[in-house]
Amino acid sequence: MECKPLKRKLYFRALKKIMKIRYKKPRFVYLGEEISGGALIVSNHEGTDAPMSLEIYLDKPIRMWGASEMNSGLKSLYKYQTQIYYHEKKHWNIHLARLFCLIASPLTHLFYSGLDLISTYHDAKLVVTMRESVRTIQSGCNIVAFPEDSTNGYLAELEGFHEGVVLFAEVCKMRGIDLPIFVTYFRKSDLTYIIDKPVLYSELAANGRGRAEIARILCDRCNELGKIDLDSKEESSNSKRKIS
Repeated sequence: MECKPLKRKLYFRALKKIMKIRYKKPRFVYLGEEISGGALIVSNHEGTDAPMSLEIYLDKPIRMWGASEMNSGLKSLYKYQTQIYYHEKKHWNIHLARLFCLIASPLTHLFYSGLDLISTYHDAKLVVTMRESVRTIQSGCNIVAFPEDSTNGYLAELEGFHEGVVLFAEVCKMRGIDLPIFVTYFRKSDLTYIIDKPVLYSELAANGRGRAEIARILCDRCNELGKIDLDSKEESSNSKRKIS
């Protein structure tokens, strides 16, 4: 399914040009077919580097999932950034985080307003996330999710994936969509975004696999991508195997 990149608002496009000073263009390496439209892209987070690299440089139509706190007003965003993002996930001193976010949060709020995030929830409102996400896929746009368990911070070796992405694939299947899933890994050390060949949800769910097992398979593959030696022909060839 082909779809042109989404057209962002003028102020947001100008803001992205400024942000290229901070976020340099990565090398996008495809191990299979390129992303077109109507797919789920799962990735490690690597702080803000992975999301910003995709938004600024990936020439594909995408909408990202984001915690509802990031998308629910400046006050909610400030609390989330100080306590959750900078203090708990990035291990900043809480007082430094609060001071920094007095400046950072208003700028982040402006950026998120242009990003058109799909809010994710941990309660009954998750149905809102699923409904909006299915509509996005049906429109030919791609969903980007960063499902890693970041309890101990954003790590190079991911400790696990949350199962929400698998639930979303199940919901799509019930709507008649066998969702293609692209597992990706942003390697900050050499500014490389590695994009695996897509795997259909039906293939992952074969043989009665449950959500937890599928989430583990996706996470393991993400970690494998991060370790690929792209200069080694032998390992690069092996990396193209199908997830099974």
